Amino acid sequence: MKFVVSRAELSNLIRKIQNIVPQNAPIPVLSHFLIEAKGSELVFTATDLVVGTRCSAEAKIYEPGALSIPSKRFFQLVRELTDAQIEMSGVEGEMAEIKSGTSRFRLHGIDKNEYPTLPNLQDAVKFTILGSQLKEMFYRTAFAVSREDNRYVLTGVLMRIEDGFAIFVGTDGKRLAKVQTAISLDSEISGEYILPLKAVEEMIKMIEDEDECTVYITDDKVAVESANTLLVTKLLSGEYPDFEQVIACRSEQKMQLHREELIVLLRQIALFTTNTSQSVRFTFSTGELTLTANCTDVGEGKVSMPVNYKGEKLEIAFNPFFFLDILKHSRDETVLLGVSDPFNPGVITDSTESLFIIMPMRLNED
Repeated sequence: MKFVVSRAELSNLIRKIQNIVPQNAPIPVLSHFLIEAKGSELVFTATDLVVGTRCSAEAKIYEPGALSIPSKRFFQLVRELTDAQIEMSGVEGEMAEIKSGTSRFRLHGIDKNEYPTLPNLQDAVKFTILGSQLKEMFYRTAFAVSREDNRYVLTGVLMRIEDGFAIFVGTDGKRLAKVQTAISLDSEISGEYILPLKAVEEMIKMIEDEDECTVYITDDKVAVESANTLLVTKLLSGEYPDFEQVIACRSEQKMQLHREELIVLLRQIALFTTNTSQSVRFTFSTGELTLTANCTDVGEGKVSMPVNYKGEKLEIAFNPFFFLDILKHSRDETVLLGVSDPFNPGVITDSTESLFIIMPMRLNED
């Protein structure tokens, strides 16, 4: 194998797949990249056996071939090089020789045949979707996914295919985000697929807004192809909780809230909470919403804003950080908040086909 590629192009390839490489690889070969030179293309592959990615770029190929080299060391080396062009070739004993300007390096690799192959997607069900649209679906649900390993199925984003729609859901049991979009897929095709959070976050980074993406679906894997990058992930196993039952709860009161104004007030009042006391009281009275927080260790805060609320005084408590997250991932100048009582969840919607739910907290006595 021998090729010449620009340092900028090589750095870009490495950046796209570096995060896939596991921090503590269970087997040595997983701490490596697979580099393949063929035709006029340079192809990089990385995998942790759950998530795998492959990306390519144009290069001047003198001799086709493949090498498996340590990712971290190679990335650090390329980052330190200053010459615009890098030449790389395979030499005896699974060794890579790297030349840049007057510099020469040799890096030990592992037998390329030991490197795991990415799955064949030839028989997968597939549909196309605009990159910006798919990225938006993932972005607006991934934030609500659980970071706790003991809630395994909640550590991923659910993608449900039904009736010609793709529905995406993320939840940690305390908040929920649901978005959906129409897709070009036979309405008879249906299924539920839980994508690991790591894969979703990498998809958000790799998807090009202007390009059309292809989504591939098999029984145990989902892949997304955007521009010159393919990312494949195994699915999380288990049954996703029935979120429709929570969504079906009716809200007796619905108020329009100015999103940016509420964000500012929540940031202010959140300063008067602690890690052990993250509750803010929302008090609705005619024409006004008052937010209060009282913490023995910090002090107390009280802010208010006008709202179109009419009716008896209503009090409910929410985690301000969860509420902020939802507002940041909402759209429009105003959002609609639906509440019933202190014990049922709040429902937040905007003009898009999205819905956010936040569970109430226990109201602290003044």
